[in-house]
Amino acid sequence: MIPMVEIGKKASIAAKQIANLPTEQKDRILRKLADILLASSDEVLAANEKDVNLGRFNNLSEAMVDRLWLNPSRLARIASDLKAMAELKDPVGEVFEEAVLPNGLKVHKQRVPLGVLGVIYEARPNVTMDIAGLAIKTSNAAILRGGKETIYSNRALVEVIRKALILEGLPEDTVQFIDDPDRARVTELLQLDEYVDMIIPRGGAALHDYCRKNSSIPVITGGIGICHLFVDETAELEAALQVIRNAKIQRPSVCNALDTTLVHSSIAAAFLPRLVDTLAKDGVTFRADKSAIPFLLNKKEGINQLPISVSPADPNDFDTEWLSLILGLKVVSYIDEAIEHIQAHSTNHSDGILTQNEANAKRFITEVDSAAVYVNASTRFTDGSQLGLGAEVAISTQRLHARGPMGLRELTTYKWVIQGDYHIRK
Repeated sequence: MIPMVEIGKKASIAAKQIANLPTEQKDRILRKLADILLASSDEVLAANEKDVNLGRFNNLSEAMVDRLWLNPSRLARIASDLKAMAELKDPVGEVFEEAVLPNGLKVHKQRVPLGVLGVIYEARPNVTMDIAGLAIKTSNAAILRGGKETIYSNRALVEVIRKALILEGLPEDTVQFIDDPDRARVTELLQLDEYVDMIIPRGGAALHDYCRKNSSIPVITGGIGICHLFVDETAELEAALQVIRNAKIQRPSVCNALDTTLVHSSIAAAFLPRLVDTLAKDGVTFRADKSAIPFLLNKKEGINQLPISVSPADPNDFDTEWLSLILGLKVVSYIDEAIEHIQAHSTNHSDGILTQNEANAKRFITEVDSAAVYVNASTRFTDGSQLGLGAEVAISTQRLHARGPMGLRELTTYKWVIQGDYHIRK
């Protein structure tokens, strides 16, 4: 077992060696990586099948199994994202905020790589390729620590990455993998501040909390989404229904899937029963706040009954990231109440309003402090490739130094460049 300090040293050396790689070479490596991944699909999928079978044997939730699972279509999408990344503008070396000062000094900022990224993640083998591609494109080195449930998949994927690096003459330590599920290795990684420049956890709240409390390295946190859509009194109801359906069922096991729908009281009678009836056909079940229940009761022989898919909400239900086909429902009387609910229960990931009222849209954008705020769109677009960034390293819900999907630019920092004519300060 390689000591963590040795892994850190190798990553630091590799980061310095690749810091000034020409864009053309980095793009060539990304395309090669995509080709080798597709050529190695049999090996990668066989390794992934071991992880999936073990996950089910160990009673991994279906949401986690879905995150873990690879198939030919998902591999093709990963390869496509790598090739798309090769087409994106390289942020490294970008010059911005140029100025000439009154004393004649010429100043500008210039983008440079962050250095070494430590990425800790659970049950998402696609993250392995996303991070590798983003690190290569931005001239960063990466130390990857996937969860124990992805150990076979990650071994196969890292072998693909190393083949591409070696073929293109890059240090194979540009991307390293901690091939050991012992949590003590995570703790050691979090203390490698001499060699690692940023920690990026991708997983549940417990992982993020552990990293924040135990790291001596800056940590970017996020990726935990309790996401809301508010249907106001002016929304086009048929269109709103389709947006909510997409946000809930298109892929329910991910962080930008919808968790709670808030409905204005003036349209609740017309909209809520229709919403429940439509989404129940997709297998969705509902947790209804007491405010929503009167609009959902079926009156049969004088007895009020809720649809079989609806249960009264428990106190903690609106603070739960479902990651499954469960949707919270609440009726509100004003936009103020909707915003107040979101402020109390959101994780500041992705929240939106469905409205035809420009004043309501503007107020929602101003007062809802989430990394991604939507007007008349599904929350499922909070994704690096969907927002034109290529793959993403994470979705940040904090304020420093990036928010929302973290693509290429978010994996750089900058230096000040000052040019003078033998200037001295008086």
